[in-house]
Amino acid sequence: MGISLLFAAGKRPDSDAIAEFASSSPEVSLTHDPAAVPRLRLVGSDRTGHPDPGENAEGQNWVELLREGLTFDLVGLAPGESTWIPEIEHCFDFPDRALVQSCEALQLLPGPHLAGGERSLPVVRGLMALARDLAHHFEHLGGLVWPHSHSVIGKRFFESTITAWLEGGAFPALGLTAFTQTADGALQSVGLNYFIDQELRIEPPLANNKVAATRLAIRLINQLVLMGGIADEEHVMAPDGSGLILRLSENRRFVRVWNE
Repeated sequence: MGISLLFAAGKRPDSDAIAEFASSSPEVSLTHDPAAVPRLRLVGSDRTGHPDPGENAEGQNWVELLREGLTFDLVGLAPGESTWIPEIEHCFDFPDRALVQSCEALQLLPGPHLAGGERSLPVVRGLMALARDLAHHFEHLGGLVWPHSHSVIGKRFFESTITAWLEGGAFPALGLTAFTQTADGALQSVGLNYFIDQELRIEPPLANNKVAATRLAIRLINQLVLMGGIADEEHVMAPDGSGLILRLSENRRFVRVWNE
């Protein structure tokens, strides 16, 4: 499952528009466009995952793009069917969740040769870099949906946070993860498990101030992604200088955080 690109209705690009995008992007190449290959040559295509020519099994047009040695499939091009839009629970710099329903979507996802490595940071960074490039190029692309955090992210916010990350900044926790408040008052991440197989849980009373707890969670998520999660227990310093304990839950699915 990749990232969905939201376009205004009737404004999805076709393969010619993607070819133009690739030709204007020094880091991107269009490496396979099945619609441009003569039909007779496509009988018995040896490329798994897509029946040629041009459309997949759902009647969706697609192309393959190469960026920095990694290939990605862009599915749902005009004039074929658009792709399904994942369920959304969180909005980041996007006007309204209801607005998503009026959009048409493309899906950008790792190519078949990356199967099994989709969650590795190099592949995720490559995926996000290409999605950023597409967002920058296409005027009618208004937002992106990251299904693992059930989040829709506004175009400008996505471009700025992803660019900062790619240039050595903090992991874009607002968007690639989200946050919910549990019944017992904890602040819990959504989508962090895609990267480290663990979710973050700021326990009360540390979570009583939701704004402060969210800021803390963003900082900790950046560290956890860099570390690849924790194996047992870690002691770190909070921004205010106080000590924090990070401890795995018994089922090892949550990194629980308390004041030391």
